[in-house]
Amino acid sequence: MSCGKKNLYLLVCIVWILSACQSVVAAPVPGVGGNQTPEPAGVEPTEAGSELAVTPYPTRPPYTPGELVDYVAQTGDTLPTLALRFNTTVEEILAANSFIPANASTMPPGMPMKIPVYYVPFWGSPYKILPDSLFINGPAQIDFDTAAFVAEHPGWLKDYRDYAYGDTRSAATIIDYVAVDHSVSPRLLLALLEYWNGALTQPERPSNTAYLLGNEDWRQKGFYLQLVWAANTLNNGYYGWRSGSMLEFDRLSGRLERPDPWLNAATVAIQYYYAHLLDGQDYERAVAYDGFASAYTSLFGDPWAADVPHIPGSLAQPEFKLPFLPGLTWAYTGGPHSSYGEGQPLAALDFAPGAMESGCSPTSAWATAVAAGVVVRSEYGTVVLDLDGDGEERTGWTVFYYHVASKGRALAGKVVEAGDLLGQPSCEGGRATGTHIHIARKYNGEWVLADGALAFNLEGWVARNGAQEYQGTLQRGWHTITANTFADAGSQIEAGK
Repeated sequence: MSCGKKNLYLLVCIVWILSACQSVVAAPVPGVGGNQTPEPAGVEPTEAGSELAVTPYPTRPPYTPGELVDYVAQTGDTLPTLALRFNTTVEEILAANSFIPANASTMPPGMPMKIPVYYVPFWGSPYKILPDSLFINGPAQIDFDTAAFVAEHPGWLKDYRDYAYGDTRSAATIIDYVAVDHSVSPRLLLALLEYWNGALTQPERPSNTAYLLGNEDWRQKGFYLQLVWAANTLNNGYYGWRSGSMLEFDRLSGRLERPDPWLNAATVAIQYYYAHLLDGQDYERAVAYDGFASAYTSLFGDPWAADVPHIPGSLAQPEFKLPFLPGLTWAYTGGPHSSYGEGQPLAALDFAPGAMESGCSPTSAWATAVAAGVVVRSEYGTVVLDLDGDGEERTGWTVFYYHVASKGRALAGKVVEAGDLLGQPSCEGGRATGTHIHIARKYNGEWVLADGALAFNLEGWVARNGAQEYQGTLQRGWHTITANTFADAGSQIEAGK
């Protein structure tokens, strides 16, 4: 962030830096489910006859247009997304908070703000279920041993085995695979299993293990595919809210649900997940204090006491090169699209060798490191480059390369400089219609969206979304490269130029 030379800008920057520093050590705000004053607190359920009835949460008032409301910045907040959630504009937010620089990327967690709000009806519950830092497979999960945790509990999960990744594996191993691939917390997946099936506390296994996470679609049958579907659905909710592309969703009954704009991404993700499976009081309870949140707390303790925000204020991407050798021309074949799975997050870009033949033909071209680092993971179709060099994929900046050929693939532990060879493009590792390389970024375990306040920047070429997945552009100054799966002339881009 450039502070400029004028005294006014210097003062703004000092305030901004101080607020960012304070966010690093800020303690979680106390309150039920992480709710912050003046947000409404949760209301406990009451007895209604012989059944437990859910008492509705308080609703927000119909604010006057442009009324300033209090808001405390949360992990990963950006001005464009806040504007969408509160139905306002970036310009109005900046006018109400003159200390925020116009070119700000992420807000410092814990920073008080005033936001002009334009009321939209049907806001949902304001209850916060889980902090974002415990949703993603990030720093908070480093010391967690899934297998040991499962083994020390009396539930049926400790003895459960199923088929995944070409072999019969333990439940804990499958959970870890899904957690790594989708970058979601293994604790989160365990809590889902506990809430649905008492997987960690009930010794008796359910009679039907085909649909353990509630999705009775034959295409998602079995323990592994249920977990994959759950992780993918959660990510769609999390990054849809993070990007501002999902401000509402339908429940099973067709009722429209608009998440309360004060909510965090993890809470909306859990609401979105249960909206696919439950309705009425079952849904209301699942997203209340005595639903999923209770199951999580019973296993792992108060999540808000363990929250350490994982996205700092003013986050910036390091300098990246294009992922192929200087002087060569490749095609930009895929604009922002899913990094892993289907739908959100739109965090990945695709590049293909310019001289490639059609289909999944072998190539002599090489994908290269966009920055210096160490290869922290190397497996079928995949190379993960760790830029802080600590050998831990869940901390700092990492770059995920997919569709990397097995032959010549860089091995785990290899230290590289920017531009060093990592492997050859291929179709290995997932669905692909042609030889290419797929790259995406993570910071502290969170996928970083390809477009937005932290847009992918490769040698000054900045990614922008298109009307649909895989469409979009790379822009540098007045020049624009347009993504095209057929590698036409308008998609060609030269590295190092």
